[in-house]
Order: sequence, then C-alpha cells, then structure tokens
Amino acid sequence: GRDTINVVGSSTVYPFSTVVAERFGKSTEFKTPVVESTGSGGGLKLFCAGVGEDTPDITNASRRIKASEVQMCADNGVTDIVEAKIGYDGIVFASDINGNTFKFTPEDWYKALSAEVVVDGEIVANPNKMWSDVNASFPEQPIQAYIPGTKHGTREVFEEKVILAGCEATGDFEAFKAANGDDKKAAEKQCIAIRTDGVSVDIDGDYTETLARIDSNKDGIGVFGLAFYENNTDKLQVATMSGIVPSTESIATGEYPVSRPLFFYVKKAHIGVIPGLKEYAEFFISDEVAGPDGPLSEYGLVADPELSDTQDAVANETGTNAH
Repeated sequence: GRDTINVVGSSTVYPFSTVVAERFGKSTEFKTPVVESTGSGGGLKLFCAGVGEDTPDITNASRRIKASEVQMCADNGVTDIVEAKIGYDGIVFASDINGNTFKFTPEDWYKALSAEVVVDGEIVANPNKMWSDVNASFPEQPIQAYIPGTKHGTREVFEEKVILAGCEATGDFEAFKAANGDDKKAAEKQCIAIRTDGVSVDIDGDYTETLARIDSNKDGIGVFGLAFYENNTDKLQVATMSGIVPSTESIATGEYPVSRPLFFYVKKAHIGVIPGLKEYAEFFISDEVAGPDGPLSEYGLVADPELSDTQDAVANETGTNAH
C-alpha cells in the first residue's frame, strides 16, 4: 500500500503545507508528505473523487468547503471529512513608500475598478481616471491597480469583501439588480466585473511581480498578503481599510475586513490506512507549528485564537457534516 501522504489543493495554503510536510518528515518516523498545488476547487474535486490509495488524503482550501462539495464527496463515497482551520491570511493594499497615503473603503475600490458604475441613475462604463474622481479627499493620482489574477484564491476575497461590499455600500447593487430583472446573482456578477481599459492589471504570478510593477510605476497600488508587505516595509506603505490598520492582531480578531480563514480537509476513511495521516494533521495544527510563535507565522499565517477547538475536532476526528 501507499506509505506517503498525498496532499492537494489551495495555492495559498501550499507554502504553509510544504513547510509542515518537510518538518513532519524530519521530526517523525513517517515519510515526507507529497504536496501539490491544484487550487481550492481543483483539490476538492480530486479529494471528492472517491476513497482509496489513488485519491488524495488531504486537500487544502483557502475557503470553507461548500455544501455542493460535501454532496459531491458523499456521492462518491467520501462521507466522513475532518475539517481543520489552520488560521487566517489577510490581504492588504500597499503602494510606494514615498507616495501618497491612502485611507480606503470598499466603496473607493469599487468606484475605481468596476467595469460599470451608476452615474445619475444610469449604468455607464466607469469614467474614473484619478483617485480624486473616486473620492474628493484623495490626491489627483492616476488610478493604477495591480490585483491578483483570477487563478488566485485571493481574487475571490478581493471580489467579495472589497468590490462587492463597495458595490452594495454605494447602492449600485440595487440598480444592477433592477437592470437584471431582480436577479441577485447577475447583479453580483456585474458588481465584480473589473474594468479592462488598463487601469487594473491582473497579476498571475506571486507578490514579487506586483512589487516589481509598483517599483516601475510609483503611482501603482497593489494587493498583497500581509506577510509579504511586512517583509517589504522598506519599500511599501500600507493603506487602512474602513479605518482599520491591517496587522496580525486586527486580522485574528476579525476587525480588519479583508481576510479569510484557511483550511485543510482530511479523508477519515484513510486514517489508519495511510501511515502518519492523523499524526500529520495534528502536527500541522499544533501550537508549536500553527500557533503565534510557530514557523507558519513567519510565512504569513495569522494564528487562530480558537486553535484549541480545531485541535479537539481533529483529535476526535469530528466530521464536517454540519455544513
């Protein structure tokens, strides 16, 4: 039988997972787990394909499993899934350290980047060119944004907690809903459609690419992970969002609005079959690894104040059938 743990899933969780896998291989008698980055949705598809050695033991996710995915799993005989919340990551809005300082709200970003906005009751192509067009208190600086490409899990958080939230706050959401025959899903889609006139650029690589863009265009404002920003405070300044400064503290308490919990899911049927599976899961969420002083914090994981609840759930192999 297979004696190496197979892990798939989220590209956001991938770096944390590889750090844990290497440490686990070194400090236990088990082999180093094999970790692949397939994206959250892709990982859940592979994970839910069935039970057995040719299917993954664990999938990482930068969002909670959906009811439809729990159902997909169940349809293929994957009935017991153990959920582990490993902590949080936060996304921040940072710009050149010598440039203008910004205090943003989701509304500002929606008005800056949405493909269409409502002006005098009419839905029009976004006319805003300067940050001062978006918000009179902002400087006359060209809008130039570098945002995560659509393959990144971070993009979902950006769309939902910033652009969509801003669309709702301005009231444009209601206008879009009315224009779409009261269809809420269609209105959401219209809210989060990003302008394609060059004002916003999708970054498909990692944060170093975003930093390089800002380095060559000092007006640029980029979306980054908190840890990346914290490692580059000599080059970047960070904006507040809705009056909150992003920090480990404000993200862990949920005060900073643009963050999300990160998870992994364990196939209970593989526990006791694939060597070291439960041990790996427990190792990952131990205080020593995922706690505030653990190695994952250096890579940008914001520790979960309720980590002990997750430790209990994994120890007891509690299922996620509640979702």
